[in-house]
Amino acid sequence: MSSALPVTEVLVVADVWQTESDAEAVIHRAIAAAAEIADADVGDAELAIMLTDDRGIRTLNNNWRGIDKATNVLSFPALQPTGRGAAAEAPRMLGDIAIAYEITRKEADDEQKPFDHHLSHLAIHGFLHLIGYDHETDDEAEAMEDLERKILAQIGIPDPYAGRDLHENRERVD
Repeated sequence: MSSALPVTEVLVVADVWQTESDAEAVIHRAIAAAAEIADADVGDAELAIMLTDDRGIRTLNNNWRGIDKATNVLSFPALQPTGRGAAAEAPRMLGDIAIAYEITRKEADDEQKPFDHHLSHLAIHGFLHLIGYDHETDDEAEAMEDLERKILAQIGIPDPYAGRDLHENRERVD
């Protein structure tokens, strides 16, 4: 397994996150577990996680995906510099993840699960997108969800998909 973990910066850009004082630690723990278990070749790559609100993520979703509604998590893989002009010593950027507070809180409450469990799941889900996982097909969704379950179990969080069918899962996350 990879021993190097990504350099993760958590940026709180919405005041609603102030009530979640341990959000940054929850995210760091989830990303570290995801990088280790997914055996991702992330080395010293950098990623940023933006903790925003529903309004902020709705704007991102509309601007980047043409979908004018809030969602729980969005991932934006970074383009890697290429060619002679690419600086060899520049840090490798993995990408960015945005997580919205209100929708994340509502989902956790509706599903009667601890907020930090759901936040961990969304951070892991976003990270897996950054390293190439997707859920456009049933097979891709199954592989991604199996890995999410494995990572979450490693950090003591129960299966978030228990009791749901595959198509419902694909609609809920992202």
